[in-house]
Amino acid sequence: MIAAEKSRSQAEALEAVVIRFVGDSGDGMQLTGTQFSDTSAMFGNDVATFPNYPSEIRAPQGSLYGVSGFQVHIGSVEISTPGDNVDLLVAMNPAGLKTNLYAVKPGQTIIVDADSFSKKNLEKAQYLTNPLEDGSLSNYRVIQVPMSSLTKEALKNIEGLDQKMITRSKNMFALGMVYWLYSRSPEHTIEFFNKKFKTKPHLIEANTKVLNAGYFYAETIELIPNSYSVSPAKMQSGTYRIIMGNTATAWGFLAAAEKSGLELFLGSYPITPATDILHELVKHKHFGVKAFQAEDEIAGITSAIGASFAGDLAITTTSGPGLALKGEALGLAMMIELPLVVVNVQRGGPSTGLPTKTEQSDLLQAMYGRNGESPVIVIAASTPANCFIYAYQAAKLALEHMTPVVLLTDGYIANGSAPWRIRKVEDLPEIKTRLVKEGKENWHPYNRDEITLARDWAVPGVPGLEHRVGGLEKDAKSGNVSHVPENHETMTQIRAEKVKRVQSFIPELIPEFASEGDLLIVGWGGTYGSLHTAAKQLYDEGVRNIGFAHFNYINPLPRNTEEVLKKFKKFIVCELNNGQFANILRMNFNREFLQFNKIQGLPFANSELIEKFKQIVE
Repeated sequence: MIAAEKSRSQAEALEAVVIRFVGDSGDGMQLTGTQFSDTSAMFGNDVATFPNYPSEIRAPQGSLYGVSGFQVHIGSVEISTPGDNVDLLVAMNPAGLKTNLYAVKPGQTIIVDADSFSKKNLEKAQYLTNPLEDGSLSNYRVIQVPMSSLTKEALKNIEGLDQKMITRSKNMFALGMVYWLYSRSPEHTIEFFNKKFKTKPHLIEANTKVLNAGYFYAETIELIPNSYSVSPAKMQSGTYRIIMGNTATAWGFLAAAEKSGLELFLGSYPITPATDILHELVKHKHFGVKAFQAEDEIAGITSAIGASFAGDLAITTTSGPGLALKGEALGLAMMIELPLVVVNVQRGGPSTGLPTKTEQSDLLQAMYGRNGESPVIVIAASTPANCFIYAYQAAKLALEHMTPVVLLTDGYIANGSAPWRIRKVEDLPEIKTRLVKEGKENWHPYNRDEITLARDWAVPGVPGLEHRVGGLEKDAKSGNVSHVPENHETMTQIRAEKVKRVQSFIPELIPEFASEGDLLIVGWGGTYGSLHTAAKQLYDEGVRNIGFAHFNYINPLPRNTEEVLKKFKKFIVCELNNGQFANILRMNFNREFLQFNKIQGLPFANSELIEKFKQIVE
């Protein structure tokens, strides 16, 4: 058979596939991966993504630490993680190949831009010999494509393009090849070009031409024997879109503001990887959003406290080091009992640490990183899509219980994306605020709800509702400054009890797979996809004595946690830190908790979890 005789009918059906695009920061790998993900989602596949990029704004070209990557896992079955082993690696330079080859299964496919394997680039990647020639890749199916040369040839007759523009278009050649290889239509990306470059028709023409050139090149090259197909996944009926965690977080707050009838205020200082929440909310001023880019982290949170005092749904966003700077003001918001949501998109620490990598090491800071007895509600999202519902829930708890809420996400789910079923605001849970809009006889600011202990919320300027706020201790009735010892103890106990009573307003813990047995796998936050996938694989293999409990509510813990724990013999807490949640569980429950920890700036791999769980069970 000659290559020209290949047809779409010969496509081999696959349940799922993992693809990773890698290259220099300027090679457009994030855009390439995003376009493939969006196209697959529109086709109906379940999708999970994992962008991975260097912390330097512009790392040296061709360097090992300047590699930017984007991994996408698509399937006709449930997809919970971006995947472990890579089925296709697209490497635009030697550094990308060297730093990512470990993830490719033997026998799988590697597509490289052969033009980039120059002597200079090989030296930058610390190769002593050319891996395309020395036999070191003999265990893989390597497809060498002169992408740079073919891109230049495709664009030689288009006016208005300089050499830099032409070179930067080669990522579209790679994308076109992958579209053909996995039976994707390039039409969605062509529509993207038409919208993005609508005032620059020469860029529309150039990108479209290179995309199609890559597509048809893959169709005719004999090194690719056939294409593959991944059928649409069976998903709950509804309208879906692919969404990143940070975008979902922003939309959750928009929905909460709409549902509560309040205006949304964001006071924020830009910090990786939380900044995209600010970027997203700035787009929605027509919804009454007031977004303030403050001069520092302290100004960000204190402006939000001021907005809350004035009657807004107030939020502030940050990442690890920024949460440390916000600690004093967060204690102030707790002391004066105002609703406030602090979003902490966790990253590798300490200090500047690993700004573009993921970690779960801010948990104890969220729980205890303030002076004095200062409990706040702490919850954690666990997938890119449910960042929406936990942002909404964080706002609901803050408004209904009149206390700050810390919402934890992390770089993995904040920058990752997944299909999200669009929700109607009218279908979301009701949000009841404690706003008092007119003066009452004998009113005082610490009138409390008997069930929640939430105090009244009176905004300035309403006759009869005048009261003081501030960091000094308050009298339990009048709200005036009080240094009475017994009053301070009373107020301290009330503020703690108020958070504890939130247990009655959050869901109970429901373990997946086995509800009792030999081993309970425990996780929290953004590790859900990895842990769920590993537990499901074991269950499908016939290991039926393992349960999986994932926590989204950290303070307070679900009220039935003890009841769930007592049904299992052993417990292993898996988290991307040195054991912070395990220590919280030890403080609350008299049990031995095993630990499995990873602190590499990377999510758990399915294989390492499976191996660990089998060791414990056996």
